[in-house]
Amino acid sequence: MDYDYIIVGAGSAGCVLANRLTKDANHRVLLVEAGPKNKGLSLKIPAAILKNLQSTKHNWAYQGEPEPGLGGRTITHDRGKTLGGSSSINGLCFIRGHALDFEGWRQAGCEGWGYADVLPYFKRIENYSGGGDEYRGGDGPLGVHRPAPQNPIYKAFVDAGRDAGYPITDDICGYRQEGFGVFDMSIDKGERNSTAKAYLEPVRSRQNLTVITDTQVQKILFDGIEARGISYHRGNDDITKAYASKEVILSAGAVGSPQLLMLSGVGPASHLKEIGIPVITDMPGVGQNLNDHPDFVLKFRCLQPVSIWPQTRFIGRNMAGIRWLLRRDGICASNQFETVACVRSAAGVEYPDIQLTVSPAAVDDQTWEPLPEHAFQIHVGLMRNFSRGSITLRDANPATSPRILANYLKDPRDRDLLRKGIRIVRELADQPSFKPLCGEEIYPGTAVQSDNELDACLEEKINTQWHLSGTARMGSSNNREAVVDPQGRVHGLSGLRIVDASIMPAATNGNTNSPTIMIAEKLSDSILGKTPLARIEVPVWQNKDYETCQR
Repeated sequence: MDYDYIIVGAGSAGCVLANRLTKDANHRVLLVEAGPKNKGLSLKIPAAILKNLQSTKHNWAYQGEPEPGLGGRTITHDRGKTLGGSSSINGLCFIRGHALDFEGWRQAGCEGWGYADVLPYFKRIENYSGGGDEYRGGDGPLGVHRPAPQNPIYKAFVDAGRDAGYPITDDICGYRQEGFGVFDMSIDKGERNSTAKAYLEPVRSRQNLTVITDTQVQKILFDGIEARGISYHRGNDDITKAYASKEVILSAGAVGSPQLLMLSGVGPASHLKEIGIPVITDMPGVGQNLNDHPDFVLKFRCLQPVSIWPQTRFIGRNMAGIRWLLRRDGICASNQFETVACVRSAAGVEYPDIQLTVSPAAVDDQTWEPLPEHAFQIHVGLMRNFSRGSITLRDANPATSPRILANYLKDPRDRDLLRKGIRIVRELADQPSFKPLCGEEIYPGTAVQSDNELDACLEEKINTQWHLSGTARMGSSNNREAVVDPQGRVHGLSGLRIVDASIMPAATNGNTNSPTIMIAEKLSDSILGKTPLARIEVPVWQNKDYETCQR
């Protein structure tokens, strides 16, 4: 079978590419997805996040390696395994990152990826419920919803931030990210708005687009250093080959893309030889630079009966579900993360490195079932951690999950930053606006105060925010650790490009789904040879006294 473009992975990036590349009827495109179709009511209901993550039908649920910094604990790395990829099962949090994230990319050798370069593509994504302006898009394919938080816990959280001297922001994706404010969601008319829904479904009828699901790609087919196609199989079928006259594009994510590169002979030569894979090109950076945002949760009793715990019990849950089915509203139409804080951990930090989110229910860390009482929890996410991990192969079998080692807390600076985040949360809990609602600290508990005591809790409870990225990093050709150039083309090879979160030089300050979609939008123009959208120069707020003050 012959195509112009073959896209491996129909996730957050792949669906975008399928839409943009097939707009020209002369382009024949094959989109290959390892998972099933995105069928199932839970994939539509925003509040069904935990249900989707607990199932393996649409979730790779990779088991990580024992983490040395977590006392040998293993972490489950949930990744979408269906049309829409992780955008079909994620937490629906929509945040772009800070402008200085992208300036950092540019300074790291990724020319054309500064904030003014990427802003027009962020705008192209959005159909923002607040309307378009110089920062936000108003007519894009992806509906982005700005909630109007009603639960008193959300209001108390933001008001406590104000009490503590932090700024309030009107739009974390606009002029000012730093501060406390409302958290946008990738929700449209009460339903999850994945890239499958926003980008793929509207174009499925195009005659030049072929979509195949439940299909495992075995490897990339090379003729010398030129990528010519892929081999794959579906179920018990024989291995099938497909060829691309223009490009093979990997959009299999921060785990799948480096895994497929290495299975195909592109990666660290010593590792490939150890596995018994013939080396096409020695590329030390493949699978390295793994970045994730570690997450730590504090839980509090609620002094008033305003948590959503009753609505998570059998009767309340069913009533909420019926309401959603009939009206597409109520608690089922929310991800339960409606407010957020982006703050700096200390004076001298240029821009936010800690993300705080509050949920009006607290859940058991093992079962993910709500605690049987009125309680809430606050997540501390470290946005610019110093530790880096890796993706490596176990063997040469494409069906074998790779080794994922995030190296959480390997760098002691990460421990220090997370301790600061915990103490910021405790300060918030003690503010006048929170006092009427915030009761006893359930976990870690107020008896836990010293650095050593907090470090023990971090080792015990740190988890992932599911923001794996950076494993095929973008950079200039003179950077031995860079895998792709600023157009996503794999260094030293032809006909092969990577378009997904794996090419991020560093993770953005916030949830990574929106930046991943932006990457696909931007590189779709590069693939098609289009002139990049005109840069948009807009002011961005930064605390002028950041060198001497923390807020």
